[in-house]
Amino acid sequence: MAMETNNTPALRFPGFAEEWEEKTLGEVFKTYSGGTPDTTKKKAYYGGTIPFIRSAEINKEETELFLTQEGLEKSSAKLVNKGDLLVALYGANSGDSAIAKINGAINQAVLCLQSENSNVFVQNFLQHNRELITQKYLQGGQGNLSGEIIKSIRVPFPSSKEQQKIAACLSSLDALITEAVKRLEWLQQHKKGLLQQLFPCEGSNTPELRFAGFTGEWEEKTLGEVLSYIQPTPYIVESTVYDPAGTPVLTAGKTFVLGYTDEADGIFTNLPTIIFDDFTTESRYINFPFKVKSSAIKMLTLKDDNNDLYFLYSLMSTIDFTVGAHKRYWISEFQNLIVSIPSLPEQQKIASCLSSLDTLLEKQQERITLLKTHKKGLLQQLFPHH
Repeated sequence: MAMETNNTPALRFPGFAEEWEEKTLGEVFKTYSGGTPDTTKKKAYYGGTIPFIRSAEINKEETELFLTQEGLEKSSAKLVNKGDLLVALYGANSGDSAIAKINGAINQAVLCLQSENSNVFVQNFLQHNRELITQKYLQGGQGNLSGEIIKSIRVPFPSSKEQQKIAACLSSLDALITEAVKRLEWLQQHKKGLLQQLFPCEGSNTPELRFAGFTGEWEEKTLGEVLSYIQPTPYIVESTVYDPAGTPVLTAGKTFVLGYTDEADGIFTNLPTIIFDDFTTESRYINFPFKVKSSAIKMLTLKDDNNDLYFLYSLMSTIDFTVGAHKRYWISEFQNLIVSIPSLPEQQKIASCLSSLDTLLEKQQERITLLKTHKKGLLQQLFPHH
């Protein structure tokens, strides 16, 4: 461990002590961006075998579009190699960087950087400092960078051997994250397949897959017959803190947990419950005290003890609650929606199976979050502070 100076990180591998040398990317890398073939000549220029890597695809192994050799030669599109360093210049992911996973061609929204230095080392530096870079250099509120801006970025470089050590360490961690994400995706697909088999398809009252001992047809009921609807009074949020020791404040949309509060009034404790979100038409099974900020959130609870709430939650996850551009709401179509329901013992078997799988999914997501947090902390120590 070495003392930190301006160009020396807090954490170093044994055998390395010299100060890092700061250089601009333009001094170290050959850089170029590409172009887009004429889209009015799709038959001649598109549909070939050359992957066309656009800014949102720099970290992907597949591309949506492919160019012909003629399209490449008669445009400003440029070829890049697997392993090259790519930076997105335009679009929502402006400032993102990645190591090219495939050989292909790039358009004007992507900058390619090539050098004898470790691309993995520099890519991690750029991604770690992405927010600082975009805050400093974004032009005119358009969210666009330029090749000249990227070339002007100053990066502290250690020796080639130390770069390789750092790159190997981070690559190993990235491999763990990638495998963890793949397992999460596999579990998600496994659950999707199970849901299709454990619940009847349209036009049928019995599922394809059943637990031993259950043979009878499922009974048709409306959701309104089995679930009670509650419109919770929204909590007037004056302030929330990001302290999980408090009470979660739920809001509509993808954010869901807006924050936490230590205020005791207005906490819902009628648990467990199903939260239905009008904005996303998604449902969530909640078994912890909470407050609600948005009137778009509905609470659903059992009407009696003849049904299993987790089963009904799982059943709701198989339903498409959107009709064209209009969403189904409880008061209108939602409560009259007809579903097929088995006996309580069969509901409980299905609920137990899916609950166990959901627990695996949650733990896998936690593992991914932990690995990403670990990498973030490691990056803060492996690169000098600026």
